Amino acid sequence: MKTLVGFLPASRGRVSVDGLDVTRYPIETRRRIGYLPEHTPLYGDMRVGEFLAYRAKIKGVARRERSKRLDYVIGATGLQDRKRQQIETLSKGYKQRVGIADALVGDPRLLILDEPTIGLDPNQVREVRSLVEELAQRHTILLSTHILAEVERVCDRAVIIARGKIVADDSLDGLRERYREHAVRVTLRADETSENLRVALARAEGARDAVALYDEHEGTRQRFKVFCREGTAEDGLGESIARLAGQKGWALSQLEPQRPRLEEIFWSLTMGDEGPAAAAAAAAEGAEAPAGA
Repeated sequence: MKTLVGFLPASRGRVSVDGLDVTRYPIETRRRIGYLPEHTPLYGDMRVGEFLAYRAKIKGVARRERSKRLDYVIGATGLQDRKRQQIETLSKGYKQRVGIADALVGDPRLLILDEPTIGLDPNQVREVRSLVEELAQRHTILLSTHILAEVERVCDRAVIIARGKIVADDSLDGLRERYREHAVRVTLRADETSENLRVALARAEGARDAVALYDEHEGTRQRFKVFCREGTAEDGLGESIARLAGQKGWALSQLEPQRPRLEEIFWSLTMGDEGPAAAAAAAAEGAEAPAGA
């Protein structure tokens, strides 16, 4: 992040923003970026409106445009009622809003948010995520976070980096499709052992195999993952399992395609068997991390 915004020089490779090299054109690229660092630097003794007006001035917002721009960022971040409040008296959630307003005030093409919800309580996290979603309708946002549920909630695309190399760069739906297991998740109740149920499910029409998810069993409810035979779609296998359950008198409570979570994909690429291979492939291709999209 610090290299991207021009705080630290790159040791190798090339970083560009909006087609401009950040090393050759540092001033021009910084004008195109609004940056919220992980720890927001604010002047606690200033009032919200006063602080943002000061930041607009030093960021070069024209005097004739300043009032209009301040009205926009204060409205966009929901700070209308805090405009005259001293920053040090704000909650951490509202301080984050001030930081985002500061990042927006220069009218950047790219908004970079580094761990914007870190240290916030659950209510503040929801508020900031909702704000980011709203801003994403009008701005390009690059979000850096280790909270993968946050990525799934607010992002359209994800770039995963391991060992300094890009190992995945795709839409969230594209990543889920690429790493899906072609399996069906089944939860049922039956007066049979898990092993007998597993064997029966593995023999269902269109099934290749089945595994019991023992760590997810709850009382009499048992969970399984049933893998599709080649050429069989998840929907087809699901219909087959539903028929089998009816014949055997099982009580089905869940029957749905297995969709990998982003957390599972991330682990597979960075720590699992695919991690080293993916990193090596990225290195061989000379992949470079994009500065923004």
